[in-house]
Amino acid sequence: MPASDLVNLSGLMDDAKCFALVRQHRWPEGVCCPGCDSSSVVRDGCDDTQPHRQRYRCKACAGRFDDLTGTVLAGHHQPLRVWVLCLYFMGLNLSNRQIAGELGLAVSDVQAMTEQLRRGLVAKTPAVELKGEVEIDEVYVVAGHKGQPEEVAKRGGSDGAAGWQACRAAAR
Repeated sequence: MPASDLVNLSGLMDDAKCFALVRQHRWPEGVCCPGCDSSSVVRDGCDDTQPHRQRYRCKACAGRFDDLTGTVLAGHHQPLRVWVLCLYFMGLNLSNRQIAGELGLAVSDVQAMTEQLRRGLVAKTPAVELKGEVEIDEVYVVAGHKGQPEEVAKRGGSDGAAGWQACRAAAR
């Protein structure tokens, strides 16, 4: 990982730096409207309760949004720095109990936060699409009938049992 991708943990203690980090990762090529994807956006003041949370107005659709609109970080009572630190600790593979101890929160609150962060990460993961030749190796053994093809034949699988016996005889 290049040194420019690393995040200084002490910098995450400041709300202004947390919002700057979110902006940097959410819009690396500049702010765009989450509603219409237009890049003709102007700043429209700051949030009343969080002064570092920038508001924007889209010139194309006249929609209003802020730094967290449309993200898993929007609409919560915990400050952004707590969410960013929780995500950082998740990256260090700390348990929910350890994260709760570090952040001074209840384990149940951290459980809810980590579940929501994981759902948000999974939602951004592109669907897997297979192309070209795909080889699959699979063996299916009916439970309770292993080594007893006659039992399988009695229950309607006579083609499978006969084929298995023929292969066995050819192998000998």
